[in-house]
Amino acid sequence: MKYALVTGGSRGLGRAICYKLAEMGIPVIINYQSNKEAAEQVCEEICNNGGSASIMQFNVGNEEEVTTALDAWEREHPEDYIAYLVNNAGIRRDNLMFMMPTDDWHAVINTSLNGFYYVTKHLLPKMMMRKRGGRIVNMTSLSGLKGMAGQTNYSAAKAAIIGATKSLAQEAAARSVTVNAVAPGFIETDMTKDLPQDELKNLVPMKRFGKPEEVAALVGFLCSDEASYITGEVISINGGLL
Repeated sequence: MKYALVTGGSRGLGRAICYKLAEMGIPVIINYQSNKEAAEQVCEEICNNGGSASIMQFNVGNEEEVTTALDAWEREHPEDYIAYLVNNAGIRRDNLMFMMPTDDWHAVINTSLNGFYYVTKHLLPKMMMRKRGGRIVNMTSLSGLKGMAGQTNYSAAKAAIIGATKSLAQEAAARSVTVNAVAPGFIETDMTKDLPQDELKNLVPMKRFGKPEEVAALVGFLCSDEASYITGEVISINGGLL
C-alpha cells in the first residue's frame, strides 16, 4: 500500500492538499506539531467522505521527533511505504532584517528547510528501493522566487528549497522518483490573514487571492501518474503576479 504524508497538514494549504490526495484514493497521513484537534478534524472529515486518513505528531524541525515517529509507523506497516511526500510545513516570522531577532531567523529556516531535509532524507531510501518510485512535492513560495521585503528569513528558506528541489530531482530520477516544487503567491489561508489583502490584491493581475483548493489541485496533479515525466520543476500559482 502506498501512503501520502503531508507535513503541516492540519490547516491551510496542508489541509486542502490532504483532502485532494484522499479524493484521489491515496491513504493520507496528516502531520501536525501541536494542533491535534485540527488534525483530528481533517482526519474525521476525510474518513466520513470515504477516504482513508490518520494523524501523526512530530515537529519537522526536530530530527529526533521525525525519526521516532516515522520509524514507529514503518514498524506498524512493514508491507507499506510512504510514496507521496508533500513538504508543506512552514512558518512566518516577518520583520525587516536589521530588526530581526536571531531566534526568528533560525525558527523559519529550521521549519521550512531543515524540516524538508529531515523528513525527505528518512523517506527517500524506500521510495528509491528497487525503483518502486515516488512523488515529492515541496511547497515553496513567490517569496523564494523574487524575494519580499520583510521576509528575508522566509525568502531565504524557500529559495533554498527551490535549489534543493532541482538537485534532488537529478539524484532521484533514475529511480522513478519525481521531485517538484510549487510556488504559491497570495493564497487565502491563516498564514496570509494578517496581510493587507485589499492593497495586495491590486498587485495581482487577477485581482484576488488564490484559494487553497486551487493549489491542492496542482499538487494532486504532480502526485499523479500523469505527471510521471515532470521533475525538477518549480511551478508558480499566483494569478499572474511576476
